[in-house]
Amino acid sequence: MNETIKLLDVVALTKDLLELNLDRGQVGTIVEILAGGKAFEVEFCDSNGRTYESLGLQSEQFMVLYFASVSTV
Repeated sequence: MNETIKLLDVVALTKDLLELNLDRGQVGTIVEILAGGKAFEVEFCDSNGRTYESLGLQSEQFMVLYFASVSTV
């Protein structure tokens, strides 16, 4: 699964990180691939584009978000 995670992928936390004041569902961006693809630097920004947290996470702590159009029936 890690081979599908790429730089600049948009991800959402799947677990609360209470010690960092980050809640499940918060959205960030992959900015670095670490440890040969076993960990990833994820940057969290506010609505003005300012980084408020950047940390290394394992793929089990987030999910990649995919954008797809929804066809109307």
